[in-house]
Amino acid sequence: MKLLIAITGLYVSAATLTAETAPERLRTSTQIFNEIMATDQSIPADLLEKAECIVLVPNMKKGAFIIGGQYGKGFVSCRRTSGRGWGAPAAIRVEGGSVGFQIGGQSANLVMLVMNRRGMEQLTKSKFTLGGDASVAAGPVGRTTSAQTGAFMSAEILSWSRTNGVFGGISLNGATLRSDEDVNKELYGRKLATQDIILTNMKPTENGGRIRPWSPAATAGLIAALDRYSMRKERSADGQR
Repeated sequence: MKLLIAITGLYVSAATLTAETAPERLRTSTQIFNEIMATDQSIPADLLEKAECIVLVPNMKKGAFIIGGQYGKGFVSCRRTSGRGWGAPAAIRVEGGSVGFQIGGQSANLVMLVMNRRGMEQLTKSKFTLGGDASVAAGPVGRTTSAQTGAFMSAEILSWSRTNGVFGGISLNGATLRSDEDVNKELYGRKLATQDIILTNMKPTENGGRIRPWSPAATAGLIAALDRYSMRKERSADGQR
């Protein structure tokens, strides 16, 4: 009976997340990002400026403690080819892993920064594991960080969580990220994998190459917030800023 209750608790969490529409989840993600960046204990601006992609997962749930399952739905946005503004977000799911929840089914807001191209390449897969396919470390907090050493300087992905108003770095080893094509269809009108959206700077070709998905109005608020806090300076032809 206890096992059945535990399984039911996990399914209820997933069903609750599914009931929320994609535009609603985008608005929640935008609000959470703005709230985090407005505090002194935020994502360091210099790390955000260096990041290639960002993952936002609002209200990630934990099932009953017997199973300890984690489940969340969110979005990933990556830099445009120019390296300046942020591209259209793709829907993703996060499952499993240990997110440091307390027993009792609390939820947390997750933020991840993908710091280099190799980490970005993992996002083009249908599924990858944090700590396995890509190295992950708990991110530092504060307005800026001048440290050039430490685990977070070599990690491909940095991660944070906000639970009950407390924001800090966490380890997400063992969690998996995968495309959520059904949510992408809700936003873009057809099923698209993560790579179809984050590689939006590839122009359509005459021989039927990748088609660039349009960015619906629902995504505008999130893109604007990301640009507001981490718009890179223009690069010159020789790569200098």
